[in-house]
Amino acid sequence: MSDTIENFGQSLLQHGNEGDRIYLMKFDTTDEQGLMGHLNQLALKENYTKIVAKIPVTVKKSFEDQGYEQEALMPSYYNRHEDCAMMSKYLSTDRAIKKGESEINAIIASVQEKAEEPPSKLPKSWALRRLTPKDVPDIAQVYKTVFKSYPFPIFDEDYLLETMTDNIQYYGVFTNDGLVAVASSETDPDHFNSEMTDFAVLPSYRGHQLALHLLIEMEQKMRQQGYRLLYTIARSLSYGMNCTFAKAGYQYGGTLFNNTQIAGSIESMNIWHKEL
Repeated sequence: MSDTIENFGQSLLQHGNEGDRIYLMKFDTTDEQGLMGHLNQLALKENYTKIVAKIPVTVKKSFEDQGYEQEALMPSYYNRHEDCAMMSKYLSTDRAIKKGESEINAIIASVQEKAEEPPSKLPKSWALRRLTPKDVPDIAQVYKTVFKSYPFPIFDEDYLLETMTDNIQYYGVFTNDGLVAVASSETDPDHFNSEMTDFAVLPSYRGHQLALHLLIEMEQKMRQQGYRLLYTIARSLSYGMNCTFAKAGYQYGGTLFNNTQIAGSIESMNIWHKEL
């Protein structure tokens, strides 16, 4: 079952039992007075073990006073004028244990040595383009093939269509076998930033750097559309995805430990960001 996505005032949060957490995806200053109490009450009611909040650094102290700690930082996230802090509050001792920290650090150090390494060229018979509503069934099939589970309902064609007509731009690579790789750019036009996310490559087409090709294409499109800060929340133990962002010139911004339910288990996630 996918997580619940709902508003609290003008703010947006996601929560669910599989991820066992609340994620404050968008924070609005008009909600500050009642928001943290609401998050605490919701966590208590649902017995969640983590709350993670994406907030402007100007309100960081208020969250720290409520037991949150900073796990990552993205510079110039809000209209290129204000940094964004990723703040976490652990509600169980087990959830707070930084499992695999040494392996995560080793991956980060290794991929940073490959910074801004260009990809090989795609075969001429392959095509990379922005996806349209007619591609939605194929997008859903790629995601169903690649992921056992996911925190957002990307297996649902109605969800894909709705987000495609709203704020998410999907891109894909086609071969003679059809759509073989997908990624998306989740745009925030109010703050001129975008999350580069939902990368999926069919197993038989891995090794061709398709994720990097998709990332470079999306970056170019975001630049043309006036976006200023690009970022991702990547699986910390996925060498390939972390390497993809390092090769594209992204900077490491921190690790969200035991954060996201994906592919059947709760994983730590790395933040990578790039200013255009």
